[in-house]
Amino acid sequence: MKQITLSQAIEGFILDKQAASKSAHTIRNYRTTFSKVTLWLQSTQPDEPDPAFESLSRRDWVRFMAWVQSDFVSDPPGVARREQKRLSQKTLLNIHTDLSAFYTWATSPGIELAPTHILRTIERPEADLPVIETFTREQVRDMLKACKESRVWQNTEGTTNERPTADRDQLIILLLLSTGIRASELCDIRFRDVDMSQRTITVAGKGRGQGKKQRVIHFGKSTGRALWRYLSPRLKTLKPDEVIFTVGAEEAPRPMTRDVLWKLIHRLGERAGVEANPHKFRHTFATNYLRNGGDLLTLQALLGHTALEMVKRYAKIVAADCAREHEKADPVDNWKL
Repeated sequence: MKQITLSQAIEGFILDKQAASKSAHTIRNYRTTFSKVTLWLQSTQPDEPDPAFESLSRRDWVRFMAWVQSDFVSDPPGVARREQKRLSQKTLLNIHTDLSAFYTWATSPGIELAPTHILRTIERPEADLPVIETFTREQVRDMLKACKESRVWQNTEGTTNERPTADRDQLIILLLLSTGIRASELCDIRFRDVDMSQRTITVAGKGRGQGKKQRVIHFGKSTGRALWRYLSPRLKTLKPDEVIFTVGAEEAPRPMTRDVLWKLIHRLGERAGVEANPHKFRHTFATNYLRNGGDLLTLQALLGHTALEMVKRYAKIVAADCAREHEKADPVDNWKL
């Protein structure tokens, strides 16, 4: 069999993942990782920037991982010039994970482009766990208020305009908080997925096609009322396959995407003076679920986590809460016995 180049192997891997209905977000992440590999090869061996895939050794990949950690700097996105920065430990771990998936594919039966899974012999970078940030009640209330009116316009002496998407945006905030749903999952909700009488939504979960992990999530009465208020003008015309959350003109609506949702929540947060993103609502739901008596295994099922490790991180926050509350309420200390 003729040796194929690294770039050919990469394209084969990407095509297989697209055929397996991996999300556009996942495919984009793979391409970002491989673009760094290409840049490394161009800078370190310009005479052979696209070597035969099988010729790459463990030493080559160790050198690459060392390069992205010590030599590579990224240009932050945006128009304004910002200081270049090193990759975070989490990004380095993601790169190792992407390359490991690449070699899992390359050594699989029927593909067999590599004799061994080299990445399994290279130690994974240790990523510092991100701080779990949550919203306060007041912050969520301020964001709900920010949904109703536009920014104050300077040339109209402090007047505001009512936002036409107020009902939609308030519902998005309530659903994110009431269910802990992921951003991509919320964007994928279709009319057929909603059961108003049971106050449940069937969620596709991570992955697409055969890889998706379907589950049922629940929402409260107040969120149910907001959902009915948002859907009621369209109930007679909505088809089962139509997505619930859309953007654009009423006569030509488009499905809301994950990126659009992140930008929307960020803008609402700015209006409310809050640093906000959709995932912060997920953290807020999880910690409050445990604070109000929920158990870890049920929370794991509601969030759609395959492993219990992430859920245990929320439990540590709640345990710290209990320690602080006990310190304030301890009768021996308060009674000065």
